[in-house]
Amino acid sequence: MNGFDVSFRDERDWVSFGDTYVGSDAFRTLFREGMTLVEEAAAYLDGEGREESRLMSRDGTLNYAGETMRLTTRLMQIASWLLVQRAVSEGELTPNEALEEKTRVRLANTEPFRAEVFGLLPSRLQDLIVRSRRMHARILHLDGLITDGRPDAVPVVSPVAAQQGLLHAAFGAAH
Repeated sequence: MNGFDVSFRDERDWVSFGDTYVGSDAFRTLFREGMTLVEEAAAYLDGEGREESRLMSRDGTLNYAGETMRLTTRLMQIASWLLVQRAVSEGELTPNEALEEKTRVRLANTEPFRAEVFGLLPSRLQDLIVRSRRMHARILHLDGLITDGRPDAVPVVSPVAAQQGLLHAAFGAAH
């Protein structure tokens, strides 16, 4: 082995971001924030939001219904992702099992922002939509880091080390 070989032989050579993140205080804080947002939105939609929607025009009510469906879908994705990651953190699922779960609950990209509708919605609903979009964006980012950082997604041998090995084999005798 030359001094330039930086290959990794197996998963034990890697520190997985996902494995360390889901066991961290940062994840526990994110989990609490996300689940609190889900509970807060559910309480609003079942109570004050229902009352506010009754006071809206017919078009306003249709826009309200559409936006609350999008909000609910986004929050379900957030909650599902958080619960799967917590199950990994607590050893109930392996990271590979979590990847299998990911195919069942897909984190879809957020739909385009509809400013013409947003301004017509009650301010409390606007706040929940903005906060859920931010949380969703954070989770999409973290999911990418966790998924893309898996050891099986990385070459076993460094391309640089492979090229250096070829050069060493060709010219090494003249060393």
